[in-house]
Amino acid sequence: MSRRAAVVQHAPLELPVDDRPGEYHDTLWRRARSFAAATFFEGLAALGQLHPAAAPKRNGIEVEHDLIYGSDARWHQLDIYRPITRPKPWPVVFYVHGGAFHLLSKDTHWLMGLVFARFGYLVVNISYRLAPQHPYPAAIEDTCDAYRWLASRIDELGGDRERVAVAGESAGGNLITALTLATCQRRDEPWARAVFDTGLVPKAALPFCAMLEVSRPERFSERRPLPRWIDGMLRDASAVYLRGHSRVPGPRTALADPLRVIEHAAGLPAEPHFERQLPAFFAPVGTRDPLLDDTRRLEKALETLGVPVEARYYPGGIHAFHAMVWNPVARRCWRDALAFLDRHMRAPL
Repeated sequence: MSRRAAVVQHAPLELPVDDRPGEYHDTLWRRARSFAAATFFEGLAALGQLHPAAAPKRNGIEVEHDLIYGSDARWHQLDIYRPITRPKPWPVVFYVHGGAFHLLSKDTHWLMGLVFARFGYLVVNISYRLAPQHPYPAAIEDTCDAYRWLASRIDELGGDRERVAVAGESAGGNLITALTLATCQRRDEPWARAVFDTGLVPKAALPFCAMLEVSRPERFSERRPLPRWIDGMLRDASAVYLRGHSRVPGPRTALADPLRVIEHAAGLPAEPHFERQLPAFFAPVGTRDPLLDDTRRLEKALETLGVPVEARYYPGGIHAFHAMVWNPVARRCWRDALAFLDRHMRAPL
């Protein structure tokens, strides 16, 4: 699908009806929520691109759109952002968009590519198959395939294979955390094992406001009451991504819950869970984000494992607040993220 054909791609909104009685009306609510969210973010992304400061050339950036990294040209697309005014080889940011596993694309997340590239990073910004048409493991399988694509071409792209970071927000934060585990852990899933075999381990991982345990969305409303539409969107993400799978966590869907994998390793420190050292993590989240607890749990588990982690909690920040770059709190989050990358991705002397 060409960028000129649509600003954003999303899966059909005919979401599945669950087996419980009365779920038909809930499915109509899902469709309405999905439509409203997609429309809002499409419009915001399109409007933002009209601003003169969004022009890549004005920022010393060259963008190559719609490269194909897999077998399905409709879904397996990525964009490359090159900081052409900076000397090669460039440090790399591999970016994975959010959208509750069933919305949005690389095209709605052009801002992330622009920001990282403006500060000297070669950015690989990917799209992936969306649920419910393509449930787990499609999204993480595609993320792994795109990372393998990068691993095989990083030198010709001008990237530095010793300085690679992975980043993503919300559902994308889940996917890059699972991807990071695949680079450091010899797993049974063939697509995860193929990533491990590349030997390309990121130096840093940046899961922004990530949903890190998909199988138990009810945990958020159990902690504190949530507005119905927010609780519904969290449950939607779980329902569509795990469509056809048991909601009980288990080995078949382990990488849908990367936080549980890390917590399991943290609880059994004597066992060799990771053949390679996990990279440093930067995990920012707003204090008004319903996903806040996942970042708290991630910070605790990584600290137990001795993995460097900077979890930042931004007062008043809502979900994905960092995308609102006109907001001073969002700007502080970006400064913190870029400073973290500078510390961990600095070129050797």
